[in-house]
Amino acid sequence: MDWIEEYTTGMADCILVNSRFTAAVFKETFKSLSHIDPDVLYPSLNVTSFDSAVPENLDDLVPKGKKFLFLSINRYERKKNLTLALDALGKLRGRLTSQDWDKVHLIMAGGYDERVLENVEHYQELKEMVQQSDLGQCVTFLRSFSDTQKIALLQGCTCVLYTPSNEHFGIVPLEAMYMQCPVIAVNSGGPLESVVNGVTGFLCEPDPVHFSEAMEKFIHEPSLKATMGLAGRARVKEKFSSAAFTEQLYQCVTKLLV
Repeated sequence: MDWIEEYTTGMADCILVNSRFTAAVFKETFKSLSHIDPDVLYPSLNVTSFDSAVPENLDDLVPKGKKFLFLSINRYERKKNLTLALDALGKLRGRLTSQDWDKVHLIMAGGYDERVLENVEHYQELKEMVQQSDLGQCVTFLRSFSDTQKIALLQGCTCVLYTPSNEHFGIVPLEAMYMQCPVIAVNSGGPLESVVNGVTGFLCEPDPVHFSEAMEKFIHEPSLKATMGLAGRARVKEKFSSAAFTEQLYQCVTKLLV
């Protein structure tokens, strides 16, 4: 079956991938097609749902007095490296004064299906990790949140922590940036192409110390959220809007007609 897939893929007049990272994986996987350079067609973001939604109130999710709200959005799967966010939070505690630490909170929001064993197991692992690290008062878990909750979280948080490594693209950073929310992401895979380091967020090694250093910047320089947020929305509109997607696809199609 793998051979058939590789052979028939090679018959295509045009091959599209969702990032340069995926293009590299394509060449490594399909050895006989290594001479082909796939065209990159970045996914677009449907901003209509974000612009028209009425966000929910976060009072039930965020304790009072929390000024610096960090948000992790990902499925409860081990490959998403959610422990990195919790470890970084623990490291951040050691970098802050008690006054600043009392204003910090992390929301772990993720897709959850009780029929999927890994979801159930990993969710429990993360909760136990929080208790063992004495972070229980600083972390809220949210399972299978609604679209309106997600929008409210993105509007209200200081920045998003995006922890997976080698994601082929990753739509969460786009959603965050469009909602003027900076992103701290692992410096591999799709985020290397969506997040501009030092402009729309920070790209870090998948290490809790490096993540905590980036998180600390938003606490000591509160204006970063606004400046990076504006830059993030501008980047999404320029590179990842429906208009940008249409233009990219048009260029790919017209090349075939030459």
